[in-house]
Amino acid sequence: MTTRPEPRATYRLQLHSDFDFADAAAVLDHLVELGVSHVYLSPIGTASAGSTHGYDWLPPPAVAPALGGLDGLRELRAAATARGLGLIIDIVPNHTGVADALANPWFADLLRHGRDSEYATYFDVDFTDDNGVGGKIALPVVAADGDLSPLEIDADGHLRYYDHAFPVAPGTGDGTAVQVHDRQHYRLVPWNSGLIGYRRFFTVNELAGLRQEVPEVYDATHGWLRDLLDADLIDGVRVDHPDGLWDPQDYLRRLRADVGDDRLLYIEKILGPDEPLEPTLPVEGTTGYDQMRIIDALFVAPSGVMQLTELHERITGETGDGRWIEAAEHQRKLTTLRESFPTELRRLVRAVADSDPSADRDDIAAACAELIAALGVYRADYPSLRPRLVAVATRIADQNPELSAALDLIVRATAVPGAATSRLAQTCGAVTAKSVEDSLFYRTARLVSAQEVGGDPANPILSIREFHQHYTERAEHWPLAMTASSTHDTKRGEDVRARIAVLSQVPDRWSRLVETVWRDTDIPDDFTCYFLLQNVFGVWPADGEITDELRDRLVEYARKATREAGLRTTWTDVDEDFETAVHTWIDQVTTGPVAAEVTELVRRVTSAWEQEALARKAIAILAPGVPDIYQGTEWWEDSLVDPDNRRPVDFGRSLDHPKSHLVRSALTTRAAHPDAFGTAGTYRGLDADGPASDHVIAFARGTADAATVVTITARYTHSLDAASAGATTIGLPAGSRWRDVRTGAVHDGTVDLATARQTHPVAILVRD
Repeated sequence: MTTRPEPRATYRLQLHSDFDFADAAAVLDHLVELGVSHVYLSPIGTASAGSTHGYDWLPPPAVAPALGGLDGLRELRAAATARGLGLIIDIVPNHTGVADALANPWFADLLRHGRDSEYATYFDVDFTDDNGVGGKIALPVVAADGDLSPLEIDADGHLRYYDHAFPVAPGTGDGTAVQVHDRQHYRLVPWNSGLIGYRRFFTVNELAGLRQEVPEVYDATHGWLRDLLDADLIDGVRVDHPDGLWDPQDYLRRLRADVGDDRLLYIEKILGPDEPLEPTLPVEGTTGYDQMRIIDALFVAPSGVMQLTELHERITGETGDGRWIEAAEHQRKLTTLRESFPTELRRLVRAVADSDPSADRDDIAAACAELIAALGVYRADYPSLRPRLVAVATRIADQNPELSAALDLIVRATAVPGAATSRLAQTCGAVTAKSVEDSLFYRTARLVSAQEVGGDPANPILSIREFHQHYTERAEHWPLAMTASSTHDTKRGEDVRARIAVLSQVPDRWSRLVETVWRDTDIPDDFTCYFLLQNVFGVWPADGEITDELRDRLVEYARKATREAGLRTTWTDVDEDFETAVHTWIDQVTTGPVAAEVTELVRRVTSAWEQEALARKAIAILAPGVPDIYQGTEWWEDSLVDPDNRRPVDFGRSLDHPKSHLVRSALTTRAAHPDAFGTAGTYRGLDADGPASDHVIAFARGTADAATVVTITARYTHSLDAASAGATTIGLPAGSRWRDVRTGAVHDGTVDLATARQTHPVAILVRD
């Protein structure tokens, strides 16, 4: 029987050397005042030198001295416990940092001893003779021309290629640097050769994948976690990217056994728009990227999307609609697989062909590519998704009869656990991430607020009926799953997305602003500027005062966005003239007459934006699930993609702020009615009747016996007039009167939308 806690809310803190355990302890009173129940920490393990995030941890795993070490964690735990707060930590089983090979003792030993290393089984290394480098470990660090002349032997006897240093096998250190290199268990190859000797995290060469399916690897990487659990220093675990593992289901079963039934277990899982979370997983749920899509889409006006589609086509030549995105995603995946994952594809083909050596490997490669491009999920080896894989393979075979035999072989080879199943799943996830979130989402701009991790820009709208259906099911199946609204991975923070989404309510005014910008500034590229302009609008200060700091942030964001898009400049082939032109354009937009026009539109939508930003936050806190509050989002925030969203937070700010007030009121209500929001809690959408019924978002939380909390708010508020709101009524759960927790006003039977929202955009009512 589980004795697992039922969190009220988590608060995510990003730890690093400049914000350590002691700093976290210093803000605990602030978190108590907000009303959260659990502090949710970014990775706390020893990380690579200078790491600002901790996902590049180094073995042997241990609590990072830079954060305060084990003693610092104990002190934080004691301080949190004294205030009634739990601790959840983020662990990283999929990979370890290898940017500095010598700083990672496991990886260094692998390079020094090759397949004879005691750590050879720890990493997913391709030692086969046909791996492109004769069975050695390919390390893609050399310039594109392959010139090894800069290679030297340093004073410590290590091979050094510019800033990269590598260990030397015993007895191989005599001769020139090139001669020594040729005797090693690894080979340095050009960065663009398509060769790499180990599985990575996506395309990040500096993060090497670990084989958690090997018991000794699991034990070596989780011993420290068991110690933390035995010492009762943590109350839960968040697992980073389990989809990268060989067998996430088996891994999570082992982890649950370690964590036990009295602690929380969450997974960072990106779900496709039509993908359910595998019901057999022994977890509380995901970390909530999927809920950002649901909440965001509720506030996008369908009619406005139609006009934004036309505007996007007029500017860029492409509609950016669902059909275009589907085709573009398919092509991006094929291209990404070919250009960025050729090694992974070869290993996948080899695994499939092992079940039938006579099969044509070119056909298998083509079939795997089409399957990966069409699946629409990170990995399809979860039991509930197996029918999807089979159905997609059948559809591809109907469209490409020449691949039928290869597809049939893939389906048969992946029917049971093994190399073919896992390599297809791992490759599919990596290709999906790099093709969609890190590429396609920078290559289209119909409504960039929908282009978010876990988002669905192909279909950025959601009806009230679909919204209620979703949360009814979530209350039943995943009541303790997290609900995220901003994270360290979001491309735009929650308030920035809320501002941009309002454009769907004012497409005509937006179109006029776009015309002004195109007329009065020097446009270096139509698509790039249209994409960037939405983001500029999203972070634009309401008072129109553009500081140098904000302008610099926008320039840095533009540099990352344009390089990720890879249309005019890239990380490896920088077009400095183009990037300078974009910088100049940002200066033009943020100064002079054009800036005044942007400020005017921001001013016009500020009321709607604030109302809907608060409405979104209320839904995240009061709808089914456990709200996760990302650091600083209890105030208005204007973050863009990392590292912008990891800037220091001023926790000394006053909580006398509209958003802070809402967070505290909503969490106080959750605390007063734990049964309504826990595993036994229920959800029911409330009906509205009247001219503004499509604006109404209203739902009741409670138990099987009775509803106890009602939330009423609104969407499309830019066009919501007082008369229509006053003529629209919401039916309240029968059998009691309902009291507004802020005003004390009491309602019975029904309440009209205007009255409910008379003093605040969100009404929180409790059974009186």
